[in-house]
Amino acid sequence: MTHWLILTATLPTNPSGLRVRVWRALKATGAGTLREGVYLLPEHASTAQALWDLERTICEAGADAHLLVVTARDEAQEKAFRALFDRSDLYTELLQSIKEARAGIRKATEAQLHKSLRSLEQHLQGIQASDFFPGKDSQRTSEALAALRRQIELHLCPDEPGATDAAIARLSIADYQGRTWATRKRPWVDRLGTAWLVQRFVDKKPTFIWLAEPKKCPKAALGYDFDGATFTHVGDKVSFEVVAESFGLLADPALQRLAALVHTIDIGGIPVDEAPGFEIVVRGLQARHASDDALLAATIAVFDAVYAAMQASDDR
Repeated sequence: MTHWLILTATLPTNPSGLRVRVWRALKATGAGTLREGVYLLPEHASTAQALWDLERTICEAGADAHLLVVTARDEAQEKAFRALFDRSDLYTELLQSIKEARAGIRKATEAQLHKSLRSLEQHLQGIQASDFFPGKDSQRTSEALAALRRQIELHLCPDEPGATDAAIARLSIADYQGRTWATRKRPWVDRLGTAWLVQRFVDKKPTFIWLAEPKKCPKAALGYDFDGATFTHVGDKVSFEVVAESFGLLADPALQRLAALVHTIDIGGIPVDEAPGFEIVVRGLQARHASDDALLAATIAVFDAVYAAMQASDDR
């Protein structure tokens, strides 16, 4: 059975400052209310430490608080406790919002679509952060949001590649020097990131070309991130991850984190803290540079900086 934290608190009516602080802190933990002054949270919750901290805060303020660790008396009580954390209504509301966003894709601008998608993703992350017993509702909503992201991508970029189920072969870096690398014009994060990865870790003297029609990719070029390309999405991996795995680069922890960042921005998935800020920087660079060569040159420096920051944090 689940181990539960039960916080009991008796707070003074006046002054009201402590009550307000406690109420806000409790709301942030996602704790359920058994009755006034008695709050419940599963011990495995990511916010559990905050409840311990809150007990200390209340006591230090001169009020009375006790934090107990208990298990339910029986299955019926366990079920009643878990019911306090039922997030199904929140998932249902979010699914309706996703449905409405899907219906409005054709009428929305690109900026509106990206803003809507970010808002929905943040909303889902908020629900999941307080969903301590995730189940089918969480999975179904995540899948619906991933489908919406894919639909928006196809609306904005009809030639966005579909994933294959091919095996990822291990390749020798020595065989990929001085090559021409070709991808779709007006590159986004996955294509830019892959170009950075190639330039920094694979090909010492690469040439990049930007294709208006991927089907007309030169035979001598190494295509990436379009259907039929040498390197493209495989399973749930984006092109950056496929290239990194092909050349055995993912033993580098910083590259692993950067791959997760590119993955999240390109197709969604597990949230990455740096993603919103990184995405807005790349969008700004896209707006400033009409030339894809200039865009890549500007973005290389950004990827260098983020990679260096991730290396530094891993070394601590």
